[in-house]
Amino acid sequence: MSAGGDDADAEADSGALDGFRRLFALERDVFVLSIAMFAFSLGFQMTNRYLPEYMVALGASGFVVGLFGTFGNVISAIYPYPGGAVSDRIGSRYALTLFGLLSTLGFLVWLVAPGVGPIAVGGLIVEPWVWIFVGLVLAQAWKSFGLGATFAVVKQATVPSRLAAGFASTETFRRTAFLVGPVLAAVLIGLRAEFTVSFQFVLAVAVAFGVLGTLVQHVLYDASGDSFGDSFAGLDRVRRDLREMPAPLRPLLVGDTLVRFANGMVYVFFVLVVTQFFQVGLDATVALGGFAYDVDLSPQAFFGYLLGVEMLVALLIMVPASKFAERVGLKPVVAVGFAVYALFPVVLIYAPALAGSALPLSAVMIAVFAFSGLRFAGLPSHKALIVGPAEQGAGGRVTGTYYLVRNTVVIPSAAVGGYLWDFVSPEVAFTVAAVVGLVGTGYFLAFGKEFEAYA
Repeated sequence: MSAGGDDADAEADSGALDGFRRLFALERDVFVLSIAMFAFSLGFQMTNRYLPEYMVALGASGFVVGLFGTFGNVISAIYPYPGGAVSDRIGSRYALTLFGLLSTLGFLVWLVAPGVGPIAVGGLIVEPWVWIFVGLVLAQAWKSFGLGATFAVVKQATVPSRLAAGFASTETFRRTAFLVGPVLAAVLIGLRAEFTVSFQFVLAVAVAFGVLGTLVQHVLYDASGDSFGDSFAGLDRVRRDLREMPAPLRPLLVGDTLVRFANGMVYVFFVLVVTQFFQVGLDATVALGGFAYDVDLSPQAFFGYLLGVEMLVALLIMVPASKFAERVGLKPVVAVGFAVYALFPVVLIYAPALAGSALPLSAVMIAVFAFSGLRFAGLPSHKALIVGPAEQGAGGRVTGTYYLVRNTVVIPSAAVGGYLWDFVSPEVAFTVAAVVGLVGTGYFLAFGKEFEAYA
């Protein structure tokens, strides 16, 4: 595959989209992948954070919502391996097309779930919320199955000197979808008072974007450079990579796993805290350009804008935080990110009471989710702290093993949080989560190692 810059490529770079592609220094296939990544990320971000609310509306309990979160953790942990094997066998183009179709079908299952109704099967009643589990099995295909394929596309389409730029471009598209998706969902949810109906508007748009992403990647992706390889080497390879994991990574892995376990306990309940626990929307008058506008947002719609605030802060903070890490080191910046992860549950659940009547509840929530965006400050430094020692030790496979171990341990977290939420209290669930997160942060501060390039 051409590295770019020859006469043929120059002739092809004539459209408006190609100008945008050149701006990001993207090869054609990387650009195509970036469009698909934006489409599917938009679908996920429009829907994923609202699914707990959707399930409750369909009759699910808090404990079931927790089980759903744990089910998602299982899929995230195990899907990349078979997905990588499929990608190696059939090539990235057809793998991503297959995964895209499956994900789009998952969005569609979520869309039709309310209309299915309870079904009697062998004396058991299958409630409509069960289809949310079924939809997740399908919807996660492009995101998790396709992980290996997306990396393969960037590697195949980009010369080594431009590899970082290729990955950076796809991440930019993805994070932009993280910002746009929840806000677009909030606008659509605001169209109808009944949440199950308005959220179906969101799911219909997600289906449309899934179809678009699948078509774009299948039609425009150049499969001539696809490489075909062997299947996953097996568990022996994983065990060997665990033994070969560089020593500096182990304290980071322990601390990170505890922090992620804590976040996993309560993550699926963030929407329920806003929409049901506090039932906070936004009713205000906004003055703009000499005109006054009445804003009346339901709690569900307001939650989408809160996610937008969170991601806006994240996008603004990541680059300055990375620059700051070059001066103070990676470890302090990663620790700050861990601390925000750890503290956010208690900040979310207790901040309204602490603020009292000093601020409107809506303003408190905006400030709380802006605070949540700060956790992304440590994300680039966190990845650098993983990759640096791994490259010096056993190679890139160690990075994959790191995430496999972390994601596997985190699997039961949402079920634990769901049990505490349903059978004890939301306050206890969020407090326990914060304690676990702070233990992880403290462990990393005490035993974590600085990457020598930043020391």
